[in-house]
Amino acid sequence: MYQILSWTIRYIFIVLIYYFIYSIIRLIYLDIQAINNKGKRNDNPYLKLVNRKDRLDFHVQEFYDLNDSTTLGRGKGNDIQIDDKYISSKHLKITLDEGEYFLEDLGSVNGTYLNSTVIEDVVKLRNGDRIGLGQIEFLFVKEVD
Repeated sequence: MYQILSWTIRYIFIVLIYYFIYSIIRLIYLDIQAINNKGKRNDNPYLKLVNRKDRLDFHVQEFYDLNDSTTLGRGKGNDIQIDDKYISSKHLKITLDEGEYFLEDLGSVNGTYLNSTVIEDVVKLRNGDRIGLGQIEFLFVKEVD
């Protein structure tokens, strides 16, 4: 009886080790894939997903290109639609004005965060700013020539 239990525990331990190695290889693959996708991008400013939980109840892309005026929310009329239950139907708006991008919260219930601070008014975005909403966070990327 002891020998059967010992073998069972060994096999479970080996399976856990292989699962751990698989998880690490998968993360490396996803990082390399994101880097390759970044290389194919144009020079337009974009939002990059920075904190992805292991499992989300909705689909979210790694990158979102920004237009002159981009709305983000749960509703179908937005340029970027994300079905997170903590995001309002019209949550935020990013606009281009005189070569600069500005972030505006559209009266969302749970608020919009810029670098971990709730925004109350329209704020200017800088390269590397973190935009938080719902369960996700984006990095604003505007590459400088």
